[in-house]
Amino acid sequence: MASKTKTVYVCGSCGYESVKWVGQCPECKEWNTLEEVVSTSKSAVGTPRRVSSAEVLSNVNTSGEHRLISGIGEFDRVLGGGAVKGSVILLSGDPGIGKSTILLQVCEAFKNTLSILYVSGEESAVQIKLRAGRLGVSGENVTIITETDTAAVCEFINANKPDMVMVDSIQTMRIDEIASAAGSVVQVRESTNMLLHTVKPLDIPLFIVGHVNKGGEIAGPKVLEHIVDTVLYFEGDRNQSYRILRAIKNRFGSTNEIGVFEMRESGLSEVENPSAMMLSGRRPEVSGGCITCMIEGTRPILSEVQALVTTTGFGNPRRMSNGFDYNRLNMLLAILEKRQGLYFSNLDTYLNVVGGMRINTPAADLAVCMALVSGLRDIPLSDKCIVFGEVGLSGEIRSVERAEARVIEAARLGFSECVLPKSSLKQISKVPDGITLIGVKNIKEAIDLIR
Repeated sequence: MASKTKTVYVCGSCGYESVKWVGQCPECKEWNTLEEVVSTSKSAVGTPRRVSSAEVLSNVNTSGEHRLISGIGEFDRVLGGGAVKGSVILLSGDPGIGKSTILLQVCEAFKNTLSILYVSGEESAVQIKLRAGRLGVSGENVTIITETDTAAVCEFINANKPDMVMVDSIQTMRIDEIASAAGSVVQVRESTNMLLHTVKPLDIPLFIVGHVNKGGEIAGPKVLEHIVDTVLYFEGDRNQSYRILRAIKNRFGSTNEIGVFEMRESGLSEVENPSAMMLSGRRPEVSGGCITCMIEGTRPILSEVQALVTTTGFGNPRRMSNGFDYNRLNMLLAILEKRQGLYFSNLDTYLNVVGGMRINTPAADLAVCMALVSGLRDIPLSDKCIVFGEVGLSGEIRSVERAEARVIEAARLGFSECVLPKSSLKQISKVPDGITLIGVKNIKEAIDLIR
């Protein structure tokens, strides 16, 4: 069948395709982002088609082993118990956060069981060997190819059939038939599609490293996240030692689980007790600090919220938030001003979640309010007190899920006092020894405890 060549214009920001050039992308509203791309397609008119396979869902056999467990507990936890055979996993994060490091450590974890193909488009084999030596990775089971031609990589996979494939990174891969530079929307999308259709029939798990743009989003078209089975994202400041591995999307497991690692000279080390790690180095008897408990997947994790409230030196006071939603902070400040008459409008307010953690749950509302009031009054909270609860606009304290698990974790780490919503007390069947529960109905009752 003869090939047909056509010219389309593709948005470099969102991947929108148009048959003609326009100044503003109709999809993402960005200006001057459409680029001319020449694509080749075969006419399929009149070509007979047939379904490759059909099977009744109830008859599908799932008795075989379909997960590859690396033994790196935090990594396997985020994947849902290990990498599923034939799955495509996108690993993304800021430069220097540890993406290539964790992949080499996975190679070492499977050194006695799997043959691994490592495709590098950014580094030479010598550079990878030097980093592997620093990490203590033998590499006996790893085959390295420094190739950026996607078609050549797929041919190598079909010929050698490795047990696992790693591509670092997808932004360096390109298909010669597509007239655009490596890293463009079309190249990233089509290269991922070609790799996906190569590894899926062979039941080979594929790890793809993806870059991020300056806004922290995964670079390339949004459709890239739809194509893959799992999207993992490394969080944390590369200048700090702790890293959070989070699943944004996972077709084979929960997206609520996180893995906590510490970056050391020898690579990424698992943090098996994140709560103790988050609370280490805490100064006692200092105002503005409050301990809360959040649920990440199946486990509760304790973290410290710090607030600093001080007189402003400018006409307009500053409000900054690190690890907590900025708009929700403003809402809680408005509740404290309206319902309790505590005015922050002429004060600089800074909020920080210690350890590089990011709190996205409303269950931390009450802890944030307690930290803000503690900082405002310069009265420290008890070192053995933990606080959690959602704050409503009228100042009421609403219940949160899994209150008993939070209380048990607090008692295990030696906390003796827990402030929680009064409506959550009925969720707790048995109070652990050594901890006292204080139920509060509204923000006033909670603030009155700061004295």
